[in-house]
Parts: sequence; C-alpha cells; structure tokens
Amino acid sequence: MTDAPSSFALLPGDGRSPVILHVPHSAREIPHAVRAGIVLDDVELERELDHITDAHTAEIARAAAGWAGARPWLFVNGLSRLVVDPERFPDEREEMLAVGMGAVYTRTTHGTALRPEDFDAAPLLERYFEPYARGMAQAVADRLAATGRAVIIDVHSYPSRRLPYELHGEGPRPPVCLGTDPFHTPPALVDAAREAFGRTRLDAPFSGTYVPLEFYGTRPEVSALMVEIRRDTYMTEPGGPAGPGLKRLGRALAGLVDAASDLPGRHT
Repeated sequence: MTDAPSSFALLPGDGRSPVILHVPHSAREIPHAVRAGIVLDDVELERELDHITDAHTAEIARAAAGWAGARPWLFVNGLSRLVVDPERFPDEREEMLAVGMGAVYTRTTHGTALRPEDFDAAPLLERYFEPYARGMAQAVADRLAATGRAVIIDVHSYPSRRLPYELHGEGPRPPVCLGTDPFHTPPALVDAAREAFGRTRLDAPFSGTYVPLEFYGTRPEVSALMVEIRRDTYMTEPGGPAGPGLKRLGRALAGLVDAASDLPGRHT
C-alpha cells in the first residue's frame, strides 16, 4: 500500500448529462501514514477489507458509463473507507457512531478494535474527508450549472449475510436495495430503478442516500438514490473476483442512468 497523490477522481461524462455515479467504497488503498494508526495486523486488515469494501462497484459504474446513451460523470473514491467514510456525518448526528463507524471508523465490521480508543480523527477529517466533500459538492454544482439539475446515483454493494455492525440488517436481503431520501428522491427515480434492476426492496436493509450537505434539504433540483447490490449476485464473497453478473448489473445501471437523464429535476 502506498500514499496516493489524490484521494478521489472525477471522470468526465457527457456535458449534457445531469447524472453523477458516485462510488465511495470500492477501493482498498490505505496510505502508509494512515495504516500506522490501525491496530490490526496485515492478515487481519486484509480480512477486514474483504468484508468492508464494496468490491468491483467502480467496475460496474465504469461499465454502465460505457453503455449509457449519454455518458454520466463518475466520482470515485480512490481510498478505502477505512481511511475515512465520506458518506458519514462528521459529528454526533451519525447513528453509526454507536458501532464505531462514524466518519472515521474505530471498530471493525465484527466489533473489534480498529484504532486505539484515544485516536484523534481530526487530521484524517482535514486531510481526506473535507476535500472529498468539497470535490463532490463542486461536481454537483457543475451539473446544476450545466444542465439545471443533478442526479446522484450512489453505487454500493452489501454482503449476502448480515455482518455484526449492521444496525438494521434483519429481514430479507434482496438482490438490490434502493436507499431513498424523502426530499431528494422523486418517486419517478425509484420507479426507474425498479424497472432497471427487477427485484428490489426499498430502504431495507440499508436506507438513505448521499447528497452533499450544502445542497441537502434545500435544492430539489438535486435528486439522489442509493443502489445497494448484493455481492453474491456478481462476485465471490468475501473479497473475491467478479463474475458474469458484473456485466448484467452494468447494463442495468446504464438503463437507470438513461432513465434518470430524462426525468424532471424537481418534485411534482
């Protein structure tokens, strides 16, 4: 593992496209300086990365971008979520703090220590979380300026069996879970996702979707939907290679991108 010159990348799409495919959890990279603050040994860390990484989701997003009628923009995290999780609130509002998984994780997926109890998260938030948040906000602002709206499709995956850290993991685990927000997810976007993916479940076992804070709850021109893909539908768990399901899911996501590009930007 080596220090990365940039923690994220914005891959340009068609100037007419309002869609941003956001891929926050696909990478395994951890800079050396960050690795020094993690208490797991190398074997334990690799095992944790197998469980926590949304493996191959960047590949799914890139495949979808290639098949879409108007290429969407891709915003891809180049570092593991064990560095920082850019989708968490960086304060006490985030319920995942209860299991040591706020903006900077202190516990593993199985509840064991990831970092020391007295770990200072502030340097990681300043170095990685804040620039990422600014970068994503700028990407959304650019789509608003160019097209009058922005559609964030948040691309994730989740394990076929519940992990101990999951707060709401009881019940069925569908091939695709759709996470929504009452302000930013119009019903037509949900309908388009159901049409694209087939068997889905709404806001279970995971709920919500990512919108940069400066737009959250105030800009209905910004639409958002989280797509959580069950990992056994496209890869060998945990942390194994992708299979033929990746291509099928890439085409399904491309269908959602195309439909989202044609949806109105405001709620009706």
